[in-house]
Amino acid sequence: MQSTMMDYPLTLVHLLERAGRYFSKSEIVSRLPDRSLHRTTYGEFYRRARALAAGLTRAGLKRGDPVATLMWNHYAHFEAYFGIPVAGGVVHTLNLRLHPDEIAYIVNDAEDRFLIVDDILLPLLEQFKDCVRLENIYVVSLTGKPIPAGYQSYEDLLGSGAGEPFAYPELREDEAAAMCYTSGTTGRPPGVVYSHRSIVLHSFSVMLADTFGSS
Repeated sequence: MQSTMMDYPLTLVHLLERAGRYFSKSEIVSRLPDRSLHRTTYGEFYRRARALAAGLTRAGLKRGDPVATLMWNHYAHFEAYFGIPVAGGVVHTLNLRLHPDEIAYIVNDAEDRFLIVDDILLPLLEQFKDCVRLENIYVVSLTGKPIPAGYQSYEDLLGSGAGEPFAYPELREDEAAAMCYTSGTTGRPPGVVYSHRSIVLHSFSVMLADTFGSS
């Protein structure tokens, strides 16, 4: 006998949709590298994450493609953490504290096609850019400075997908959603791949731990 309840895969699509549907007016506050505060809402996050998914799809993202991020912990990185996986890609967070040679090795080993990078981290990118094979590099403007030649704007990427009708691919819960590499203290950094299911269950466990811990 088959169950008749909750018959759907545990993917990040459901978390993103729930955030947009039920918490659209709730505020998200992040601190930018210059220590100023950026304020947005889950409704805006939902809209932009879907625009990112649509923009990457339009740019040629294929199912299972890794998309690297070289960013601090802020609103745009949060958008990438959802927008990339719900499009069928794999968000690959790069450790900006590693040596440029190690970052280059990681990008090539993961076979990243695209990169999203903070503009203040472009000097770090320049140290290994010629050693990696990236098709497109999208720059998040945090300083307000013009995007250098040879790079594309993250906001333009979102704009290219904002007007497009976007339908989520039919993702399986065991598909890759995120990837990261260790610091490689005993050799070349090895990678770890997280499934949609593992991220959803981990999110639930953290939520329960916080709930019980505050009671």
